[in-house]
Amino acid sequence: MTFESLGLAPALLRALAENNYTTPTPIQAEAIPLALAGHDVLGGAQTGTGKTAAFGLPLLNRLAKQTPPSGPRKPRALILTPTRELALQVSESLRAYAKHLRLNITAIYGGAGMQPQIDNFRRGVDVLVACPGRLIDHLERGTARLDNIEVLVLDEADRMLDMGFLPAIKRVLGKLPAQRQTLLFSATFEAQIKALALEFMRNPRQVQIAAQNTIADTIAHRAHPVDASRKRDLLTQILTTRYTEQVLVFGKTKHGCNRLAEQLEASGLKAVAIHGNKSQAQRTKALIQFKTGKARVLVATDVAARGLDIPNLPLVINYDLPMVAEDYIHRIGRTGRNGASGEALSLVAPEEGGLLRQVQNMLKTSVELVVVEGFAPSRPIQLNAPLPKPGGSGQRPSRGHRPHGKPAPRHAHAGPKQHRGNGRAAPAGARRDGRTERSPG
Repeated sequence: MTFESLGLAPALLRALAENNYTTPTPIQAEAIPLALAGHDVLGGAQTGTGKTAAFGLPLLNRLAKQTPPSGPRKPRALILTPTRELALQVSESLRAYAKHLRLNITAIYGGAGMQPQIDNFRRGVDVLVACPGRLIDHLERGTARLDNIEVLVLDEADRMLDMGFLPAIKRVLGKLPAQRQTLLFSATFEAQIKALALEFMRNPRQVQIAAQNTIADTIAHRAHPVDASRKRDLLTQILTTRYTEQVLVFGKTKHGCNRLAEQLEASGLKAVAIHGNKSQAQRTKALIQFKTGKARVLVATDVAARGLDIPNLPLVINYDLPMVAEDYIHRIGRTGRNGASGEALSLVAPEEGGLLRQVQNMLKTSVELVVVEGFAPSRPIQLNAPLPKPGGSGQRPSRGHRPHGKPAPRHAHAGPKQHRGNGRAAPAGARRDGRTERSPG
């Protein structure tokens, strides 16, 4: 199958060819024809499979068939994303696909000035990519109108629910025309996602390319048992003696990631940190340094678990295991992409045995334990050890607890209060991850 066989507009095919995109990925081959036919689509696939193009190309194709009205235009397509990084990445991809179309594509998100966004609305917008919090700000100010929306896309729907955006999504839905096409894309489809889809989608066609919570079989999973107090020394040895390419390291807390990056720098390793407390400018700078090779190590909280698109990233290291096994999938999804081989390496302290058991249960296989000479732990890892108590870590502890240890509302029906204008939920532990896609996406 080729993109030509899908029936896309010549201008889109030209842009795809210029970017050397000729063959659709499975999610694109399945979802694009359904979307072009006007169906609502519930689409799911593993990360790195091209979901952005799967919804972006039919959306642009639809708008390309219509002559834009003269003068300022109101948005005709709306794409909701959970984070500002993802909003930027999606808008950049859409501009690349639409380079030969006369369409105005803009992204709005927190952490940026309101006035430039207001000016963009005044000049006219065809495709709006938005974080829920900032979009609601504009709706309340009257600077954005959604009554012309023909296509709604929810990207990373599972992540938006995780971050407590359900109330905001429902507020936005109340501002949209009832007659519209809705496309919902997600890495995983939990029961809550399907229930939500039934509320606002019309007979959606479901496309599930990979089984739920699957992991690329090109990834090797290994773990090094080590005392928590010696993790940093072991990590430094690994990075200085065994690996010379770029490495993504996941930590548990924002402060811990900052400290670890500073300690690696002191050891002669160029490292940068990214997490939710960083400003947009700081996060962008860190990502650029890592992607361009100026920094070899990126230390991140789960904010980056779905937000990075780095070609041929060979290794992901879990300095701390995630509190929720599902997050292991999103972390290691940065390696082993598009058929490439990769390694997921975890540094596991004896008290993290319960977390390792969760990961192994999800993988449905044991993770190879390799003791590094000189770093044997003071006691064996006990896989039947109780899980750490939730709360206070800066990381989402479980689906039933708030980061501050308070009872959570029911996951699919209510979420934590949102900060206005920053595109994320309020609790200290809420993550702000984004993702971009390749081939194309």
